[in-house]
Amino acid sequence: MASGDARVAQIASSIRVIPDFPKPGIMFQDITTLLLDPKAFRDTIDLFVERYKDKGITVVAGVEARGFIFGPPIALAIGAKFVPLRKPKKLPGAVIAEEYSLEYGTDKIEMHVGAVDANDRALVVDDLIATGGTLCAAVNLLERVGAKVVECACVIELHELKGRDRLGDRPVFVLVKAD
Repeated sequence: MASGDARVAQIASSIRVIPDFPKPGIMFQDITTLLLDPKAFRDTIDLFVERYKDKGITVVAGVEARGFIFGPPIALAIGAKFVPLRKPKKLPGAVIAEEYSLEYGTDKIEMHVGAVDANDRALVVDDLIATGGTLCAAVNLLERVGAKVVECACVIELHELKGRDRLGDRPVFVLVKAD
């Protein structure tokens, strides 16, 4: 976490927490309020860009849907391509998929065949890491096509759900750790 940077406190304070949404017991981290604060939104992007601009990243893979908010401006700023990792049946043409487990059942993420190759150095971007299931699937998908995943980047981490454990030794960078 970039905790020594004053911008992180502003970013954290711009994220609204909604109790009992979408169901009782959930403390929903609402990033829409961050997006309504242009300075906090810019600072969020700037902190990621500062971290990744000299890491040789060639592709930023954004996880649907909120990874689509943060991924493209990071990709543009560091001179990388942006690849959307989508829910099933949202991409036309040939896709490669990775299935992952949910609390009750499974889900998949997909990307276009040929969007990423073995020479790519990838950054995976999402708004939040909770259990780590989606990020783990994203990393597995990119690694299956031979890409080197440099890091996963998230605005928020729900530390108590231990998502990092599911990712093993794969590096994760977060700006805000939520309780």
